[in-house]
Order: sequence, then C-alpha cells, then structure tokens
Amino acid sequence: MNFVDKIEQAKDTISTALKTWPHLTVACSFGKDSVVTLDLCLQIKPDIDIFTVMTPFKPKETLVYKDYMIANWLKRPIREFIVPATSAPDKHWQTEPEDCCRIFKVEPTRKALEGYDAWITGLRSTEGWTRAGLAHIEKNQIPVKVNPILEWTELDVWRYLAVRELPVNPLYGQGYRSLGCAPCSRISESDDLPERAGRWVGTAKCGGECGIHSLPMRTS
Repeated sequence: MNFVDKIEQAKDTISTALKTWPHLTVACSFGKDSVVTLDLCLQIKPDIDIFTVMTPFKPKETLVYKDYMIANWLKRPIREFIVPATSAPDKHWQTEPEDCCRIFKVEPTRKALEGYDAWITGLRSTEGWTRAGLAHIEKNQIPVKVNPILEWTELDVWRYLAVRELPVNPLYGQGYRSLGCAPCSRISESDDLPERAGRWVGTAKCGGECGIHSLPMRTS
C-alpha cells in the first residue's frame, strides 16, 4: 500500500471499531505513534474518549509536551492516570524492572480500561520483535485491542506528522526513536536496530514491552 492507502485503511479500521464497540477509548502516551493515531481518531470522532498513563519517571520533556498538547491541541481534558513514586521502593526500575512496569504502567492501564469494550493503540509491527504478527483488530483480547497504524513504517509516521503539521515530543530531536521512562530509555546505538532497541538496555526486557501489550488487561 502507498501512504494515502495506509491512511484510509487506518481510518476504516477506526470507523469499524467505533461502530462495533461504541464504548471505546484511545490510549495516548504522547509519543509519535500515539499522536498520529489520536489525530486519525479525532478526524472521525472529535469527542472520542482519551486516556494517558504517566509514570513519575517520565522525562520532563514528555510531561511538558503532554500538558502543551492537551491545552493547545486537544483543548479539552482527558483521563490521566499516575501512580505515586512512593508506591514502590526507591529505584525499583533498576532492581525489579518487570515489577516496576507492573506497578506504574500495567495496573493503571487496567484501571483506565475498566468498563470499556475496546481500546485503540498506536502499535506498529516494525517497532520491534514483540510487535510483529499482530492484527489490526485483536478480538482475542479483553477489552478488544484495535491497532489502526499497525502496518505503518517509522517513515510513514514522520511523514504524517509533517503533512498534518503536528507538534512532536522534543526528545525525538535529541535522537530518541522510542520514548518511555527516563531511566529505561536510551538513544539507540545504531539506526539499523529496531526502534525499541533503546528500551530497558542491559535487562532481560531490552527492546521488549512494559506489559500493557503483553499481559491481559482483563480476564473477563
């Protein structure tokens, strides 16, 4: 598919999801992929429900960018979820990264999805090995997970952001390709590596997932 076809396919996926599961929400981490996905959603349903999960360890740049985008782009409040840093031992991200992600990312996301039939994400299959082989609509998930830009490349994302003249998180200008919490995100050593290669470097989670896309969000 060419770029225009990918945009139309993404919009069709979102429209189908909204018709099938009216009680739906869209996740936004305020990374490049989330902003693209949210912009596509807003063109179809301007009042779509939006949530974000921010940890106490997000870089200052991400938090400032989030507040700017909410105030100046969305121009309306969204549901925000954050767990206090005191909910885990100091530097828990260093000693128990899996559990740290569970406390600060997985559990608040589960809270955010309570009562919803489906949610829309900005997952892309080329980001890393953990995201290959997914479907545009994952009906085996509870709630159903919708991935409208799944087949987009990194270049497609940047092209869309440029065409739509959307502000981007300033950390990308520093060389980051995938954004997460400050202690667990690095600038990738090579452009030949997957986008998520700079995540959790030096741990068993390197290039992997925090858990919100690899663990059940609800079992029934």
